[in-house]
Amino acid sequence: MAYEILMPQLGLTMEEGTVSSWLKHEGDAVKAGEAILEITTDKLTNEVTSEHDGVLLKIVAQEGEDIPVKGLLGYIGEAGEQVGGAAAPAAVSVEAVAPAAASAAVIAPAAVSAGGARIRISPFARKLAANMDVDYSALTGSGPSGRIVAKDIYAAAEARKSAPAVAPAAPAAAPAAPAAKKGGLELMEGDTIAKLSGMRKVVAERMLQSHTEIPPVTQNTKVDVTALMKFRKSLIETAGKKFSVNDLILKATAKVLRAHPEVLVSYDNGQVIQRAHVNLGMAVALDAGLIVPVIRDADKMGLDELAAKAKDLATRAKENKLTTDEYKGSTFSVSNLGMFGIETFTPIVNQPDAGILGVCAIQDELVMDDEGNISKHQVMRLSFTYDHRLIDGAVAAKFIMDLRDLLQSPLNFSCPHP
Repeated sequence: MAYEILMPQLGLTMEEGTVSSWLKHEGDAVKAGEAILEITTDKLTNEVTSEHDGVLLKIVAQEGEDIPVKGLLGYIGEAGEQVGGAAAPAAVSVEAVAPAAASAAVIAPAAVSAGGARIRISPFARKLAANMDVDYSALTGSGPSGRIVAKDIYAAAEARKSAPAVAPAAPAAAPAAPAAKKGGLELMEGDTIAKLSGMRKVVAERMLQSHTEIPPVTQNTKVDVTALMKFRKSLIETAGKKFSVNDLILKATAKVLRAHPEVLVSYDNGQVIQRAHVNLGMAVALDAGLIVPVIRDADKMGLDELAAKAKDLATRAKENKLTTDEYKGSTFSVSNLGMFGIETFTPIVNQPDAGILGVCAIQDELVMDDEGNISKHQVMRLSFTYDHRLIDGAVAAKFIMDLRDLLQSPLNFSCPHP
């Protein structure tokens, strides 16, 4: 008996996943519990394991395809067992697809062929065809059961470029086949098209949503961190642990947030939600995009515990080993670009939070005191962006000034041990 491999639901909000790569090929033996493919969701890359012993009979969802939750990915069963209709045809090379693709008209793709038959095409290939102005109704698919997949669309587009211009039937001269377009943008020679990854797509959507829905205001302040850097050095010498500047900033932010509950709010359908917990979202940059793991109840942690938690979350975020609960539930976010030498920037609020703190680079600066003496100090700029629907300017100013004062007087930090 053959078993279906279905797209798992890895979180309550997950609606679809992208097939990143198949770890097994058709005809390979698999065992229950063995990883057979990798999928990418909006935040994570996960392995899908087999629930049965058997053979990977057929791959239905190709790499790069977006498949809805519970959508069919493939079949596992006994060797030689027939599944999903006719056996999958041999893969068609780009050269083999080219002749058929060369005659494809550059018009909107049809849902059915000229003979009225339904066209088998993957969702991703359909989107790609629309973006590249490729009519797939005349193509022969190289996927399972003749399904048209992404490589068939790419092959058709390449074949169209090399095909000779067809003389128009009308007297008026027609221009040569136009360059492929994506979203109305004309492509130039050497340009390439890449599909937004699941994570990158979600980041783009959420940043646009935040910037569109929220009336943002950013307040900037300069912090003298000379004493903070000395305090950090003394902690390292006495505690024997290397606390980062970011650890100290997270600790100070959590403490000041607890004293300013008016900043711990969210907007929801005309209502103001007062948040009970100081859950710090910590922005971590990945090759595929941005993820914000959450340090829950950060205000209740000593510096040791908070530093260890931040390091653990950042490490596992880069290894795609976070659970879905570990990047949900933030009530305030911190984005630190200081390690890149950034002097100032405007962070975008990570909804449903009402505020985000941008941390910039530490720089040397000459300071003159009241008696005219000049000395070198270390300074850092902070950028606080907030949702002006919920937080007024004076409220925001009190919060950022209290944070500045605490960072400038680090002896007011609690002991590094709980």
